[in-house]
Amino acid sequence: MGATPGLGGHRDNGVPPGQGTSGHGCINGVPGTGSKGGRPGGGTVPPPLPVPAAWQRPYLNVFKHFRVEEWKRSAREGDVATLTDAKLKGTVYRIRGSVPASNYLQLPRTGTQSLGLAGRYLYLLFRPMPHKHFVVHLDVVTEENRVVRISFSTLFKEFKSTATWLQFPFLFGAAEGSVCDSVARTARRDLVGAAPADTRWTCLVLDLPSVLSLYLSRRYSHLKGIKLCSNLLVKNLCTSDLVFDPGVTFSEARRADLACRGVAPMPREMAFPVPKGEKWHDLYDYIRFPSEGSELPYDSIQKSCPAPAAGGQVSEDPQPVMLTKAVRDRLSLVHQITSPKAMPRRCPVITKSIPEVHLMAPGGDQELKKNQRPHSAGDAGPSPAVSDGGIHVYAHQRSERTPRAVHSGSEETFLPDPILKLRMIIGFGGCSTRWALWTRNNAAVVYPCHAVIVILQIQTGEQRFFIGHTDKVSALAFNGDSTLLASAQAGPLSVVRLWDFSTGTCLSLFKTHVRSLFSLSFSYSGAVLCGVGKDGHGKTMVVVWKAAQVTRGGEVAVLAKAHTDVDIQALKIALFDDTRMVSCGRDNIRLWRVRSGALRSCPINLGEYHSLEFTDLAFEEGHTAEREPEERTLFVCSKSGHVLEVDYKNVCVRSVRRLLPAEPRGCPRQDRAGPGIAINSISFSSTFCATGSEDGYLRLWPLDFSAVLLEAEHKAPVSSVCISPDSRKVLCTTAAGNVGYLAIQSQDYNTLMRSHQDSVLAFSVEGLWKQMATVSQDGTIRVWDLVSMQQLYDFTAADETPSAVAFHPTQRILACGFDGGMVRTFCLAASDLLVEHKQHRTVITGLTFSPDGNFMFSSCLQGTLALYSCVAQKSHILRVLGNVVARDAGSGPGALVVSGDSRLLAFVGPSKYVVTVMEACSLDELLRVDISILDLNSMALDSALRVCFAPAPRGELLVSTSSNKILVLDAKTGRLVREVSPVHKVSCSSLALSKDGRYLLTAGDRVIKVWDYGMRFDVNFQVYIGHSEPVRQVAFTPDQRHVISIGDAIFLWDFLALPVERSPQDGAPSSESTLLPGASEKRRSGFSCVGGSWRNELEEGSSEKLKDASETPRQTVPLPLLSSPPCLDVSSGHQAGCQSIFSESDREEEAGLPDSSRTVANGEKDASVLVVESVRNEELLVVRPKVRQESSRSPGESANALGPRLAPGKLVRKYRFLLCVAEPRKETKNPKSQRSVRPDSYRHFTPRFKASVLPQNFLSPPAGSEVLKLKAVIGYNGNGRGNMVWNPDTGFFAYTCGCVIVVEDLHSGSQHHWLGHSEEISTLAVSHDAQVLASASGKRSGDSHCQIRIWKVQDGLCAANLFHHETQIQAMAFSRDDRFLVTLGDYNDQTIALWNTYTYELISSTRISEPVHDVAFSPLSHRDLACVGKGAVTFWLLEQQGADVNLKVHRAPAPDVLGPVELTSLCYGADALLYSGTNSGQICVWDTETNCCFMTWEADEGEIGVLVCGCDRLVSGSNTKRIRLWAVAAVQELRLKGPDASSTSVLLEHEITLDGTIVSAAFDDSLEMGIVGTTAGTLWYVNWTESTSIRLISGHKNKVTEVCFSPDETHCATCGEDGSVRIWSLGSTELVVQFQVLNQSCQCLAWKPCPVAAWGAKSQHIVAGYSDGTIRVFSISRTEMELKMHPHAVALTAIAYSTDGEMILSGGKDGLVAVSSPHTGMTIHVLAEHKGSPITVLQCTRKQYRDFGVEGGELWLATSSDRRVSVWASDWLKDKCELLDWLSFPAPAGPEGLGGLPPSLAAFCPWEPGTLVYVGFGMQKEALVYNLHKKQVVEKISLPYFATSLSLSPTARFMAVGFGERLLRLLRCPASDAQDYAGHDDAVHLCRFAPSGRCLLTASHSAVLLWELTGS
Repeated sequence: MGATPGLGGHRDNGVPPGQGTSGHGCINGVPGTGSKGGRPGGGTVPPPLPVPAAWQRPYLNVFKHFRVEEWKRSAREGDVATLTDAKLKGTVYRIRGSVPASNYLQLPRTGTQSLGLAGRYLYLLFRPMPHKHFVVHLDVVTEENRVVRISFSTLFKEFKSTATWLQFPFLFGAAEGSVCDSVARTARRDLVGAAPADTRWTCLVLDLPSVLSLYLSRRYSHLKGIKLCSNLLVKNLCTSDLVFDPGVTFSEARRADLACRGVAPMPREMAFPVPKGEKWHDLYDYIRFPSEGSELPYDSIQKSCPAPAAGGQVSEDPQPVMLTKAVRDRLSLVHQITSPKAMPRRCPVITKSIPEVHLMAPGGDQELKKNQRPHSAGDAGPSPAVSDGGIHVYAHQRSERTPRAVHSGSEETFLPDPILKLRMIIGFGGCSTRWALWTRNNAAVVYPCHAVIVILQIQTGEQRFFIGHTDKVSALAFNGDSTLLASAQAGPLSVVRLWDFSTGTCLSLFKTHVRSLFSLSFSYSGAVLCGVGKDGHGKTMVVVWKAAQVTRGGEVAVLAKAHTDVDIQALKIALFDDTRMVSCGRDNIRLWRVRSGALRSCPINLGEYHSLEFTDLAFEEGHTAEREPEERTLFVCSKSGHVLEVDYKNVCVRSVRRLLPAEPRGCPRQDRAGPGIAINSISFSSTFCATGSEDGYLRLWPLDFSAVLLEAEHKAPVSSVCISPDSRKVLCTTAAGNVGYLAIQSQDYNTLMRSHQDSVLAFSVEGLWKQMATVSQDGTIRVWDLVSMQQLYDFTAADETPSAVAFHPTQRILACGFDGGMVRTFCLAASDLLVEHKQHRTVITGLTFSPDGNFMFSSCLQGTLALYSCVAQKSHILRVLGNVVARDAGSGPGALVVSGDSRLLAFVGPSKYVVTVMEACSLDELLRVDISILDLNSMALDSALRVCFAPAPRGELLVSTSSNKILVLDAKTGRLVREVSPVHKVSCSSLALSKDGRYLLTAGDRVIKVWDYGMRFDVNFQVYIGHSEPVRQVAFTPDQRHVISIGDAIFLWDFLALPVERSPQDGAPSSESTLLPGASEKRRSGFSCVGGSWRNELEEGSSEKLKDASETPRQTVPLPLLSSPPCLDVSSGHQAGCQSIFSESDREEEAGLPDSSRTVANGEKDASVLVVESVRNEELLVVRPKVRQESSRSPGESANALGPRLAPGKLVRKYRFLLCVAEPRKETKNPKSQRSVRPDSYRHFTPRFKASVLPQNFLSPPAGSEVLKLKAVIGYNGNGRGNMVWNPDTGFFAYTCGCVIVVEDLHSGSQHHWLGHSEEISTLAVSHDAQVLASASGKRSGDSHCQIRIWKVQDGLCAANLFHHETQIQAMAFSRDDRFLVTLGDYNDQTIALWNTYTYELISSTRISEPVHDVAFSPLSHRDLACVGKGAVTFWLLEQQGADVNLKVHRAPAPDVLGPVELTSLCYGADALLYSGTNSGQICVWDTETNCCFMTWEADEGEIGVLVCGCDRLVSGSNTKRIRLWAVAAVQELRLKGPDASSTSVLLEHEITLDGTIVSAAFDDSLEMGIVGTTAGTLWYVNWTESTSIRLISGHKNKVTEVCFSPDETHCATCGEDGSVRIWSLGSTELVVQFQVLNQSCQCLAWKPCPVAAWGAKSQHIVAGYSDGTIRVFSISRTEMELKMHPHAVALTAIAYSTDGEMILSGGKDGLVAVSSPHTGMTIHVLAEHKGSPITVLQCTRKQYRDFGVEGGELWLATSSDRRVSVWASDWLKDKCELLDWLSFPAPAGPEGLGGLPPSLAAFCPWEPGTLVYVGFGMQKEALVYNLHKKQVVEKISLPYFATSLSLSPTARFMAVGFGERLLRLLRCPASDAQDYAGHDDAVHLCRFAPSGRCLLTASHSAVLLWELTGS
């Protein structure tokens, strides 16, 4: 009875975890690179025989233990000698020679031996020879039995790292005061290279577990070998688990009880002699690497500065150290050397800590680890890494206390680590489908899937993985009891791995010396392994290895090997003798034997069967004791169906049977003629035999092959069969990639695995029904169930290969694209073909549905793009575009992507250098971005590969490029937001962003990377390997719980970071909590791997204790720090009993009491108080507050102990309150040259990019003779922050627009304008008495500081100009009594400055360690102010003593429940309350008396950037466009409850949604009414009592593209890139009407002229031209669009009415000019004279009917950007349009010094009929007056720059010219008298006179200025 396998799969109820490491190519704990020939440390070694613990404790003298002097257990080569050192008074070894590789001392003697030293620390006592180089190699073994070589040398110029080799440069210092020392402080190169002349004996301490943990994420096992190479002197080597301090004596150690902390004095036999009265550190050097507590890798081993001995009294308390300038210079120099040599442009490695000084007895006191806080997303400029870790600085002793060493902070890590866990692989084979084995317990099967070995539990479907191979696995073999597994790797460098099957540990990895190994056989005992393959010449090679010692730590050795000319298909070791083998192949069966180290064979005489093709062999089972072992029968099968019984003992064929496919009655199967069954595999049990054949049948036979007992049919040939050890099941594999087994008793066939036969090309995941569809090169389309991973459907198309697949998001419809250009949709519910689309002719490269399911898109290799409607079940075509998708971009998943809101479609095209964004519903082009020009420094053109949309709120488009970058673009504007580089070693083939926008997946070559999309960490990605072929696609599942990757197979990963919407609350485990500093309850997942055996270490709660450092590297997840990064801290303590939270006097700090501390309300010792005294004319101080460690917090919290106490001395009197020393920088002249990463807060001001520069010359009009007067400014700068002020008591109201301060009377609407800034104003602040206004702007070109202007409100005059900040100023505030002004720099400046408002002198300037977002003075005291930043509020107290002002600082961390948030805004409330908002929408309430947060509530869904408080009410504004009014009257009562206060007492009274993110707000004292500013460029009047919001001021958010006056000059019109046309009242500058066209840019407009007699309300019309080539006519009176025309195929650039308003002239980007009728909408003429060059100007004017000899009453001109002007005469009634003149103006060959060519502009001269004025790029900077009658230039007017705008007054002889230098010039003609006017912060790209000539409109970006001509 046969069992036919059907469609099905297996269950998956959980799998062992997978692991990846940040920044390293690891999965499952196995590096992605195997050993290579000649590379040190390659491969694995057996574990050493353990040295008894007593031998190594407390230490082991290596030279003494191994008796180096006898040279029996050690080796020497070259010039190695023993001599007596006079200084050490003992024997040392001298190793010298010009070639280090030829002169060395080595332990142990040979590389096959191992020292087996398990001590954590290795002590090397040595002295480098002067002016020579040296090399030291250490071979260490990891717990995975991988050998890693650690080398350090002066020959190494930079740090290098591979999976098996770490190379550290050894850098030298110099003796203090020497010539070398002075030179080294100024030249980096002098620390790199040979040893200096004054080298000293050195004690080098290497923490080997920490080195492996930091650099390779490996766990240390033991030290295998040491190789000391020339040139150096060596005294000894020592290993120990103790920290030996050479500078501490035994008596000092006993007094200080250092032993309890694992610290001991150096043993006498290891110690250097110290003469009486001398100090150890004065004579010798001490280096510890890595430094204690370091969690950040450093790229060199360096000597410290010489320092005095650590003699004297040993104290456990921190002691003061004063760093001299030499030491500070030394730190700065080492920082330069240890900085990475090459960093990617625009994506630097940003180090967020500098070394921190801790004062401790050397090797003694433990140091609190410093964890860093994560940086937020944002683009940063190049910023060199600041990392000086690993340097030990010993300062000269200034008291009886002993100094301690410098240590660095920890590394910020992307968590959780690992973030992916391999759950399941769908796939089988790869190299061969022959290999599938049973385990001994019959419960699991083992098979290869490309480079991974899979162990599948047949009952549960769980999978376990052995990972380590770097290429496809070509063979597998078990020993008899399934305890050892051997696996061979295909490829040119074939290797074999031996695995401990129970643990998954790789016991050995060795090269086979065979180019391609295709068969393995293990002996039953596991002592012998045999393999067959091909050598480099294609000859068959058999190799036999001895593996008997591998389980006991021994190595695998070659027993014998032989070449043969015969074909071998199968080879097996005999069951009864490990030295005998049998092989079969084409035309031969041979017996092999190993004897005396030689492998010999003999053939079996086959007689007439000598020409058969033998495929497999097997020994009979069930041997009886009566028979000799050699009497077993051997069965050999063949392709012809013959089965030969071979007598092994007598070496002959006993019998032959032939198996035939059918058995007619009465005819024995073996006697019939005809083709036999082509048998591929055969397997025997004691009772039956199983065969697998080419016809797809698995057959079971009796041992005599008399009949078929059972058979199962497959669709593909059976590759292998294997009977289970219990003989109840038969495992079967097929050539189609299926694995299954036949249960003999139940006669059921169970499919364990189905897989594609070739590479998987693409997949699509459907979220509702949890299904996945895949297409493959094998020509199949398969649908899988994501829960069970069973195959549900299998589709094939005749003679077609599928290339793309997509699931409909809401219906059970599957779309598939094929290589012939066909697109088919299938209904899965009915298993039916729905429709075929034939729009394409070549292979489909892209196929996708919109997320809402309404549309489908497809593209092909010819560049065709098709849009389909999918509203109905059967889709239909809507639009087809040709040549829009790049042909040379290649095919693959992600060729077409749709945004999450289904509005936008993006793809690479029309060329590979361009990314296009289209409107999804219409395929109208919205945006093109040329990728090739974004990197100006690249010599090669960069091309786009893949695109991906970020979630809709972000509005970003990700583009992967050929230069291994990911560009993040603004999807609306195409602006480059940031760049990540390099992403992969090769180009990125796929990228996907999680729905919550936090994680990015990329695939490149065979690697998957998971990135933190915010790029907040030092290491922002984790790397995962496992694929043996390039990964074609990687994506999240819709629920974001899993990740799927495809290539050679289908990999399903568990995604361990929870999405935001699923983040648990109330202390539940959360992906966010891994980044949460100070959380009391956390769950941390640490996955470790020993070989292939997985262990999940789950640590939870605050009771977790730190493990020994020799264990797994990341047992405790590094947590970000709530406080600032570590700093050079010389902080002072505080007297106990102080009532104030701040320290009270100088005397307390100078007292230096050992136990000086103070107690706060909770009884804890306060270590979070800093006192800063400002020092004028000195370098800025770096204030880095500390956070105390509370007993209630877990050890994982970020906390710091009280810093070292400041000892009295000369420096103390000068810097009485100095807390922190400025961080070491490369350039002291420019300490802020490093640019920080923009924080995750919109509060920070970013100036709009401007290409314009300030003018070099400015012709100011004489006082009183100004012709132009600025009358009004239209617009409000929504890009500013806090750039609007309103005082309800005085009515003073001011805001900014560009560089102008507009002071407006809210009653009359009149404006006053304060000019003085030349750059965009960022923020404003008004004093409490409203008498002084402070305004801040960026620095001008050539200036080094930003500008702060102080204005007197009464007369609008500038009282002072302040300069201090270097980048931007984002917030300012006056103190309550207006005596002080505080100014806050942005995230790049990071400076807080305090000014005296009486003298406007700088009182204090403090450089802070991290960005601060907002600052405010207390309304109760002028001495108190606060600022908010990363996860904390910083409270400042001002104390003034005479002329000096002291700043005392207390940093209070945000509550743990908030997580790693940014505190973005703040305001003081009643009494002792302070409110702060966060970037996650919470509001925190702080008690300013105790400086603690006692209450929080969820106030919004977005970032809260504005808070205003008054009269028990609070207003909050956020980036969700909402302002909310809260009733907070009960908060004051809740303050008494402390942290237990409930947020339910806070009530939301009102809410109003505005048109943009809230950036500024001002309210009256009762908060009943106020003014609010948004990023949309609008100021709103808000009245809570009436629940109304009225638009006060509005303007364009984007660039204004045209302005014009109405004929009667009562109104003006503007249009902009935002697609709006706005009508303004000139009297009040209020917005009257706005016409908005979505997704288009309005490029030009014109107001319809009308005769005065006909003028009326009904006749007011405006015509506007748009970027899609359309023209729209709007009726102003009816406020509606009357007409829409589409005369152009490209964007319009100019438009004008004829003089009578009866015709519309329009010019396009392609140079065509169209004449259309506004009455009929028809295009009458299309003029192509300017074709190819955009039209810049169209202008009409009247003429006499017969003027110029042509008919018509109208003259008009067209100007194009190629410097050509055409003049036309027209008679519209007679349909006449005649070219009158054609002007072409010369220009130089190539512009120099211009970013882009200025526009070509022309205008008719109103006061000189028959003339026109032209400006543009030419030979000279001038305006040309051309006479149409004379046909020549009659006048040239010199200009200072090339003009960007031009307008001529219709009445007076004035010409207005705008320039790109932000200058407006008014020229009086013909005298050419010039007056220049300021007020623009960018190029003046528009200027238009009013019809009467009395007014002038100018535009600079989004600002529109209205000028009045007064002096004309």
